[in-house]
Amino acid sequence: MKGDGRRPGRISIRSSVRQLEARIRELSHDSSNMLWSNHARDRMDERGIYADDALRILRFGHARGSPEKTDRGEWKLKMVKAIKGAREAGVVTIVLTNGRLLIVTVEWEDIR
Repeated sequence: MKGDGRRPGRISIRSSVRQLEARIRELSHDSSNMLWSNHARDRMDERGIYADDALRILRFGHARGSPEKTDRGEWKLKMVKAIKGAREAGVVTIVLTNGRLLIVTVEWEDIR
């Protein structure tokens, strides 16, 4: 709402998982909104999960688990999707207050 003091694009504490999922999908469609942690890049190399896979997970996947609020008041959520056949992979991301996504890590959901 105009004039209510909230910044556009911010997720309130009452937001549902579905709203956060939708926000992640929306932000992930513009690659300039993406920040990749060194840890995420290392795990991608180690696990054979490519940037295109991670983007597909964020754009078309679904939430697994409950959102967690970080110490900075931002929201962290894991998105998952089947890739490479039927194997599911997850991308843990934080929706930053500046309207960007920080990719924290990527992982296979089935440990092999």
